[in-house]
Amino acid sequence: MKKIAPILCAVLLCVTPIHTAAKANNWYFSSKGKNERPGLPAVDQSLAKGIGPNEKVLYLTFDAGYENGNVEKIVDILKENDVTGAFFVLKHFVEKNPELCKKIHDNHNLVCNHTANHPNITTLSEEALMQELQSVSDAYKEVTGAAMDPYFRPPEGAWDEASLAVVRKAGYRTVFWSLAWADWDNNNQKSPEYAMEKLTTRVHPGAVILLHPTSQTNVKILGELILRWKAEGYRFGRIDELWQDA
Repeated sequence: MKKIAPILCAVLLCVTPIHTAAKANNWYFSSKGKNERPGLPAVDQSLAKGIGPNEKVLYLTFDAGYENGNVEKIVDILKENDVTGAFFVLKHFVEKNPELCKKIHDNHNLVCNHTANHPNITTLSEEALMQELQSVSDAYKEVTGAAMDPYFRPPEGAWDEASLAVVRKAGYRTVFWSLAWADWDNNNQKSPEYAMEKLTTRVHPGAVILLHPTSQTNVKILGELILRWKAEGYRFGRIDELWQDA
């Protein structure tokens, strides 16, 4: 009986969530208005970023869990405007859309990790989280022949620093956001005018912009948004830049 106890303890350690000693968090931003950098949660900057430098630069990111017929249109809009986007993808997106994944990559966008199955990462053991990351990465390598870009976005913005440390151990840096709008509900899409107002009145230096490509509204406004922000003196950067000085 004494020999069983150490084995049982080892098994329990493998399945225990990483965050048991810490409270899980949800990412958010508190807008302060146009051209004012918002309030963001405090996070270890070596593990994660939610905003870029305090200069007129913007970063376009897309959480691509599903396709909905819009991703190719978005890739074409980015190409037409000479802008690079970062697409955070799930495993089933990769498996169902191999040619589209190649197009995203071939048009010089970043293809990044959003986990295989969209779990709350703070509920996973280290082993399970590593498997979530590796599984989608392997699927992407299989369909494109390319390595996934080393950036990660937690599903639904759920995080704690213990989980982010595991993500970093796996070779990824986490990218949150500092500008978004409620675009994820395909059954409750707002008008282009509503979306433009939400985004243009809260844009700020260094904004990491989160958009969901399933949104028909985003496709309608994206080209105009890019042109408007360029006219205001913003340039569009790649999320690689977020760690240039790290």
